Amino acid sequence: MTLTQHFKDFFKSEKTGGFILIFCTIISLLISNTTIGNDYMQFWETDFQGHSITHWINDGLMTIFFLLIGLELEREIYAGELSNFKIALFPAISAIGGVIVPACIYLIYNFGTDTQSGAGIPMATDIAFAIGILSLLGNSVPPQLKVFLTALAVIDDLCAILIIAFFYTDHLSFPDLFISLGIFALLIVLNRLKVHNYLPYLIGGIAMWYFMLHSGVHATISGVMLAFAIPFGDGSEKTISSRVEHKLHYPVAFVILPLFALANTCIVFKTNWLSGLSSNIGTGIIAGLSVGKPIGIILFSSLAVFIGVTKIPNGLTWKHIVGVSLLAGIGFTMSIFITLLAFDDKATIDSAKIAIIFASTLSAIIGLVTLKFALKTNNQTTSLTSKD
Repeated sequence: MTLTQHFKDFFKSEKTGGFILIFCTIISLLISNTTIGNDYMQFWETDFQGHSITHWINDGLMTIFFLLIGLELEREIYAGELSNFKIALFPAISAIGGVIVPACIYLIYNFGTDTQSGAGIPMATDIAFAIGILSLLGNSVPPQLKVFLTALAVIDDLCAILIIAFFYTDHLSFPDLFISLGIFALLIVLNRLKVHNYLPYLIGGIAMWYFMLHSGVHATISGVMLAFAIPFGDGSEKTISSRVEHKLHYPVAFVILPLFALANTCIVFKTNWLSGLSSNIGTGIIAGLSVGKPIGIILFSSLAVFIGVTKIPNGLTWKHIVGVSLLAGIGFTMSIFITLLAFDDKATIDSAKIAIIFASTLSAIIGLVTLKFALKTNNQTTSLTSKD
């Protein structure tokens, strides 16, 4: 399998972005636990036009992140791994398993409590973080594995987006919602009329975001809607969809996600912080991400292959799938994002964030070791076969 230049550019930006994400998280955690920690945290809560800087990042800039996710999903559906129904079924079914099982495991520990609304936290995979870890294995990683992880994470994010839209909406302002949907419908009409100018989509996207923000549905959903309103065309580099996607890669990887990490990992580790990991919410998140993710992905994908609805991608083995399923337990960005929607209490939010960081780190280490062993074994087998 050969990778297109578009995918290579995407993988490169996500790889570097993943390392920056890790670096920013470490820096934010260190600063928060120094003598200037209070000033650092207060900075992110500084009021600007009626909202804190953190709020502008989470509800504003992250909409651009979701726009990029939507464009990536659109490309996968029209011209990528998801364009062939039978091939797409493997990562799709795997992703669904990786959403359902972690949520169920979380609810085992939290059902009927004040923290049951956090069931969406262990559902999502952080694509930048996961690709950054995968890239540590260098050229030994087969192209099929990179594509599978990307497709899995993109579908995973789609599930998370739908969950945010349907389950994390406290109140609805129907006039604002209908205006936002009306703008979306207008942009779809422009799409069908083959309008390939940036300006109408830019203006329409901003207006759609504004009314969605006031509707009660999380404003970031407008980013995904805008992605599917932008004309895809033939998918070539000259199309508006491809150009927008290309221009967003680096701002998202090097500005938006690092700012999100800096603003949302201002956590003070108190003397009893370890006890939070063994609480219902901590255990639910850790078990959901580190155990539920791989179990769900492997269970659903193996059942799908067993009954014949799909097949494992050529060039991959079940050892590869196990390794990637472990990396899928890296929740981070989306998990923290859903945490902020699920809870209002700062202590609960901090406990959840610590559990997410712990589970993501654990999944990254175990997944990296497992894949390194799987790739080493596969290369040795290939070498012996070629000698014979």
